[in-house]
Amino acid sequence: MTDPARRLTPVVRLAPAKLNLTLAVVGRRPDGYHALHSVMVPLALADRLSFAVLPSGDDTLHTTGFDPGPPKRNLSLQAIVLARAAVAASRVPAPPLAMRLEEAIPVAAGLAGGSSDGAAAIDGALEAWDAALDDDRRFEIAARLGSDVPFFLSPGAALVEGRGERLTPLHGIRGEHHGPPQPPGVLLVTPTIAAHTAAVFEAWSNGAMAEPATARRTSEHFASEFGSGLTVRALIERAGVLASANDLWPAAVSVVPGLLQLRRGLTRLIGRPVGMSGSGPTLWALYPSLDEASAAAEAVRAAIADKTLNAPGDAPPFVAATTIQTEGKDE
Repeated sequence: MTDPARRLTPVVRLAPAKLNLTLAVVGRRPDGYHALHSVMVPLALADRLSFAVLPSGDDTLHTTGFDPGPPKRNLSLQAIVLARAAVAASRVPAPPLAMRLEEAIPVAAGLAGGSSDGAAAIDGALEAWDAALDDDRRFEIAARLGSDVPFFLSPGAALVEGRGERLTPLHGIRGEHHGPPQPPGVLLVTPTIAAHTAAVFEAWSNGAMAEPATARRTSEHFASEFGSGLTVRALIERAGVLASANDLWPAAVSVVPGLLQLRRGLTRLIGRPVGMSGSGPTLWALYPSLDEASAAAEAVRAAIADKTLNAPGDAPPFVAATTIQTEGKDE
């Protein structure tokens, strides 16, 4: 075991965004949370966290990029506190950490950037302290931080159930003819209006719902297919069905004025099915490659600039091309 104070280089972790390819709300739990059935995949779009050991004082956080909100509510800092408490019994030194967070993922966008930061912070803090926790303890900390955090503890696609605590790894993308998989491209468009998860679920509870059980049937069938692995071509063929398999879409539309019009305009512009991730407002479209998604992103930016595509919010939307991750997330 090494002395954490003698570490000369910072620990670095990447915290990927997630995409909900399906999202079904299947009931209300006794603890007040909603029970979900969702196929989730990690994206190459990621925040970057670095950790350096401090000689004394308190944990610190410096952020760049998107505003992650008040430090007291930041899941990265909360993760460090919980991880420190978990290693205390093992008498491993857990000195304060200076954390730098480079936010590349829009906040309150349905991409779970904050949750991913929290999972990355657990891992990064433990390495900075040269400490270890078993998988069950890490999972317990992640579940305390938030519903989406456990998903990010292991890379790859997963079926997520319950409030997020039940995970089934899925094969995800497989290559054509037994070759290596080529990651599919994803176009992301996030208007500059936050869709807070609590507000969207409240709207759903108040009646802003899709047809009952439709998204669940799609999600269950797709999870079975994705569990065995799909080629990129097969995934793209299912994009139209997947784009309609989010039970929170009607609720998000009621919370974010103009989101419905943006989706319609985007569908006309790119000529592809457009879905929504999580509780929104991020819209997505799937492409066979990153190059094709990048070309679509340029077309969307041009349409927004010349006002042939209108997006809600007081600033232009976040537009990005990325890929679905097929490998781990550590840098």
